[in-house]
Amino acid sequence: MLKLFSFSFLVILSVFSCKKVPEKIEEEKKPNIIYIMSDDHTTQAFGIYGSRLAGLNPTPTLDAIAKEGMIFENCFVTNSICTPSRATIITGQYSQANGVLDLEGNVATSNQYLPAEMKKLGYQTALVGKWHLTHQPNFDYYNIFTEHHQQGSYFDPYLTESTMHYEPFNSMPDYEGKQYKGHSSDVITDIILDWLKNKRDKNKPFFLMHQFKAPHDDFEYAPRYKDYLKDIFIPEPSSLYDNKNNGSVATRGKNDSLLSVIGSSVSKRNTIRNMGMRIWSTEFTSRNNPDFDIDRTKNLSDREHTQETYQEYLKRYLRCVKGVDDNVARLIDYLKKEGLYENTIIVYTGDQGFMLGEHDYIDKRWMYDESMRMPFFVRYPEKIKAGLRTDAIINNTDFAPTLIDLAGGQAPEQMQGHSFKHILQTGQEPEDWQQSTYYRYWMHMAHAHANPAHFGIRTKQYKLIFFYGKYWVDTKDPDADWNKKSWGNRFELDTPVAWEFYDLSVDPKEMNNAYKDPKYKDIITNLKTQLLAKRKELDEEDKERYPHIQKVIDIHWND
Repeated sequence: MLKLFSFSFLVILSVFSCKKVPEKIEEEKKPNIIYIMSDDHTTQAFGIYGSRLAGLNPTPTLDAIAKEGMIFENCFVTNSICTPSRATIITGQYSQANGVLDLEGNVATSNQYLPAEMKKLGYQTALVGKWHLTHQPNFDYYNIFTEHHQQGSYFDPYLTESTMHYEPFNSMPDYEGKQYKGHSSDVITDIILDWLKNKRDKNKPFFLMHQFKAPHDDFEYAPRYKDYLKDIFIPEPSSLYDNKNNGSVATRGKNDSLLSVIGSSVSKRNTIRNMGMRIWSTEFTSRNNPDFDIDRTKNLSDREHTQETYQEYLKRYLRCVKGVDDNVARLIDYLKKEGLYENTIIVYTGDQGFMLGEHDYIDKRWMYDESMRMPFFVRYPEKIKAGLRTDAIINNTDFAPTLIDLAGGQAPEQMQGHSFKHILQTGQEPEDWQQSTYYRYWMHMAHAHANPAHFGIRTKQYKLIFFYGKYWVDTKDPDADWNKKSWGNRFELDTPVAWEFYDLSVDPKEMNNAYKDPKYKDIITNLKTQLLAKRKELDEEDKERYPHIQKVIDIHWND
């Protein structure tokens, strides 16, 4: 019996030994990653963020994607202006570290760390649309807006493809590249769909950056949206007409003496740049809505003019947003049809927020939430549960480390941001996760939007802002050199210095600067301590590089 058992065991063993055992288990298939970014698409212009505009249902496609993943309530930009924000995203660094303080900055090809790391991880990389960082993109494939300093045109834009000769925009003719017919949002989506269908290596995972020009000013929408929202009254922010105790002497001037200068406006308040100057001009009306009766804006009271201007401003903006949403729908339809949707991480954001009449402001640049907050959500059903929201604080330095982490890599040491992959996958903040974010706007009194330079710190509950009111170049130094030909800039005008503090738990619209309220004295002192620590940690101090600014800080720190 024992001999029979032994023989049977040997026969079974020999059978199993004859089966071919794979040398190694096949690696888990890497997810594709699509990073979609529009220009100036603010959280107020979504359904998912519950703003006054949510009832208009401005983003049905984007809202549906967001609800299948995680929505971030507290995603913030570190410098609310196009080129610096994009530089931060591509490098994972704050402005002073990557050297891009304002719109004249650039990022060398070798310093574009995000696409470089994705290539190392085996990804085929592609970038289509708005670039705005001057130097040649470090992507396997690119097709980017060329004209107007890489800003591009809304209609019939010129783009430069990776197969073409490349020169930085400051040395190339304004219309270098190939011209495409149609609206820019449609054009770049067409290019992307063609790349996905016909040009990518289908044996590799892809990392694709889909970057819209819309809804950047001057809000030129595709003609098919002309009647969208035509007869709808767009809800107004109450602060459009009454800004209460928002701001300070830094934003208003002594006895409101700078109200007509600082902060471009919807109303006629700012006599240098207000929305009516452009939106009711013959040039922009003819390009956007040639049938519009421009005479109806004449002989209006100031309040009526503000309301008419706001309504037209928002409708043009939201028509551009509609074009973005519809083109994202085209992309999603293709991914689903080709069986790519479930294994593709989809990220959506804007390069910063945007003022849609709040505090009677237009544009971005401010540290106020409408300008500072970025929309941000991620869908990846394999690892991220649907229907999640988080109030964890993230900023745009964190994007690159997170994308690299999701791709199976590790962020290089020079990146200052942190991966929030753990938050995406668990819905929980790690115990040591950041509880505040740093902000700095460097581009003092620029482009007639005229925002004073400032920096600050934001936590979940509080915001502290210091307006130091000087350009980063010492314009009082006779040997200093800066771009004196740059349009609409008043870099030499120093503006009043002031602090602002907002308790966001009771004042989420930032209508009451409570800096001088004694009940917040200890909280403000603590925030100043945190702010000093942040500036040191992030190499954002001014003593060595910008001593003329440091002097202002030293004099007014304890005001």
